[in-house]
Amino acid sequence: MQPGKFITLEGIDGAGKSTHLVWLENYLMSKGITTVTTREPGGTPLGEQLRALLLDQRQTMHAETEVLLMFAARREHLDKVILPTLDKGEWVISDRFTDASFAYQGGGRGVALRKLEELERWVQGSFQPDLTLYFDVSVELGKQRVQSIKAADRFEQEQSAFFQRVRKAYLQRVRQFPERIRLIDAGRPLAEVTASLEAIMSEILSERTQ
Repeated sequence: MQPGKFITLEGIDGAGKSTHLVWLENYLMSKGITTVTTREPGGTPLGEQLRALLLDQRQTMHAETEVLLMFAARREHLDKVILPTLDKGEWVISDRFTDASFAYQGGGRGVALRKLEELERWVQGSFQPDLTLYFDVSVELGKQRVQSIKAADRFEQEQSAFFQRVRKAYLQRVRQFPERIRLIDAGRPLAEVTASLEAIMSEILSERTQ
């Protein structure tokens, strides 16, 4: 049995992750690969309750409280969904993972990176995704897309300066972990973005069969 792979999708709100999460799931299924699709925060009953709390516009909380809730949900996610699925040889596709904490809580909220790194070590040790797909889009375009789809949640209602910091932190992660994170220009037409994603996945699958 071949080991399962863990693929995460990252990007600011409106980058197109949700659309390509569905495409990726269908693509892998067409290749005979069993997948479990999940999300952060969330993915478990407890995680979904924490997600509702974190996204609720009525909530106000300290930035470090937000971080701790994110990592609490992640610990449960790893224990109940991600690691058991990978142990069965199946693949996991997640809408966000720890890179999002470094981008949103680190870059956006200004939580010290050393604190995030300590929580990362505590919650997941050396465990990291096999592949992270970062969908990069301008803050302006991301906001336009979100506003055309739904009402903003607690994060999406933040000002442009917040998302500029988030995007900057994501790009720093891309530079820091080039062997794991692949950048996709998500500001292009949908067909072009999908073609880039398909090229990356074709490369990954060819490596798997070698």
